[in-house]
Amino acid sequence: MVEVTLEGVSKAYGTTDALVDVSLEIRDGEFFTLVGPSGCGKTTTLRLLAGFEEPTAGTIRFGGDDVAGVPPEDRDVGIVFQNYALFPTMTVAENVAYGLRFREPPGGGSTEDRVSELLDLVDLTGMGDRDPDALSGGQRQRVALARALAPGPSVLLLDEPMSALDARLRERLRVQVTEIQETLDITTVYVTHDQAEALAISDRVAVVNDGRIEQVADPETVYRQPATRFVAGFVGDNNLLDGEIVGRDPLTVAVDGQRLVLPAGVDAAVGDRVTVCLRPEALSVGGGPSRFEVEVEHVEFLGDAYRLHCTWQGRSLLVKSGSPASGTVTVGVEPGAIHVLDAAGD
Repeated sequence: MVEVTLEGVSKAYGTTDALVDVSLEIRDGEFFTLVGPSGCGKTTTLRLLAGFEEPTAGTIRFGGDDVAGVPPEDRDVGIVFQNYALFPTMTVAENVAYGLRFREPPGGGSTEDRVSELLDLVDLTGMGDRDPDALSGGQRQRVALARALAPGPSVLLLDEPMSALDARLRERLRVQVTEIQETLDITTVYVTHDQAEALAISDRVAVVNDGRIEQVADPETVYRQPATRFVAGFVGDNNLLDGEIVGRDPLTVAVDGQRLVLPAGVDAAVGDRVTVCLRPEALSVGGGPSRFEVEVEHVEFLGDAYRLHCTWQGRSLLVKSGSPASGTVTVGVEPGAIHVLDAAGD
């Protein structure tokens, strides 16, 4: 295990900036996830950590050591790619053993014992003689994970490893991956565009946008207290409403004439422009001290709840409800369920 540090890291390809002044501290044994839309720079960050690319500026350290110029095979990292990258002419066991081509198995055991240990760890006991083509997508991804872990790396890098799998299989595999990571206590950097996946598996999350880090926090903080308008809109469903502070006791914001009571402790003065974030589950039909009427336009059944697509003051509004609704309904919100961004979304 090592701590991974990026200090002022930038990466440019010609005149295009892929990363801009990125600084991160990834802790020993942490499951750390980079999440963001396609092209935001998260995979570039992973490639820099792996040694496939060198930064244009800044420093990357593993355990306090600058890794500038250190080739990938000497960085003590294991890498799992989106497309598995298994060798079709090798058996499962041979693929896993290939991860040991540059070093002896950790702990001084034999290669055969290490392969058997890892196949047990990834729940593929007895499948060493099979060809990769005879496995399911989830099984092939677990073979790739075992191969990456075979040398006992200090850092595990995973680049969108579940994006090609169906939803049910992704859920099962991400549980297995987190259990394996906790068992080995290995520093892990995971890349995904799937916000729900990032929230479900991570100790901390870095939200990346246009080559910059928008927020680094634990999953619950990222969801409930987004630091920027981008994070608020990207991570999960959210209703973002711009308004002006019009009252101090209690603190009140006016949005198109509708007044909402804000939680205590918000640092804002009368006349300030702010953005309020209302998660769909924070809006309850018929309840809450701040109430307003919406028009239900469409209803989606989600299994455990209903998503109401509503209009209010000429804008769209999402409400999550335990029961369907139609026509004009009153929705309300508790002050504590409202998150406030200052300066109208800065």
